[in-house]
Amino acid sequence: MDFGQIMLSLAQGFATTCLLFILTLIMSLPLGLIIAFCSMSKIKPIRWLSRTIVWIVRGSPLMLQIIIVFYVPGLVFNYPMESRMFAVTVAFVINYACYFSEIYRGGIESIPKGQYEAGKVLGMTSTQIFFKVVLLQVIKRIMPPVSNEVITLVKDTSLARIISVGELIKSSQDMMKATASILPLFYSGIFYLAFNGILTLLFNYIEKKLNYYQG
Repeated sequence: MDFGQIMLSLAQGFATTCLLFILTLIMSLPLGLIIAFCSMSKIKPIRWLSRTIVWIVRGSPLMLQIIIVFYVPGLVFNYPMESRMFAVTVAFVINYACYFSEIYRGGIESIPKGQYEAGKVLGMTSTQIFFKVVLLQVIKRIMPPVSNEVITLVKDTSLARIISVGELIKSSQDMMKATASILPLFYSGIFYLAFNGILTLLFNYIEKKLNYYQG
């Protein structure tokens, strides 16, 4: 098996990695905001339930969560997961939504209460205050931790192999067996470095664009 065939196989695994990455971000970012609002809710049962879920998810390994999502429906409810990709996506979305929710909550609560009060004095509704006054400040403040989580997500996608999803590391392991060489594993590192390098440049650009606001 030549170098081109190895790289083609790794590229197919990388495509699965990218798909999991994109699906997780698309769904976990808005879901995290909803969870953050629930965690800050004045209704105690909702606040306690939300924070308990976040505590459990953040306090347990993502690998264990993937296994639970994939196997528990079949073992407990006799409704086995037919799609491994669906199962791993659900686990990733729940996990990262909880992490993003804490980042959102920290950003929102860091805004001085005086800005909310000033908005009310001007006759603005709570929704208007949040979207027109608070949101841009929150985005600027949470961008560094969000970028760290996004880059971590790229690397965490390798955990999908635990239920035999053919992502990049799984593909490199298959190539290692086929070629009796460890080189495919090192080649896979090139994909991760390139992907994370692009993301780092992107987030650096976004942070510079947000520097116009010094609030």
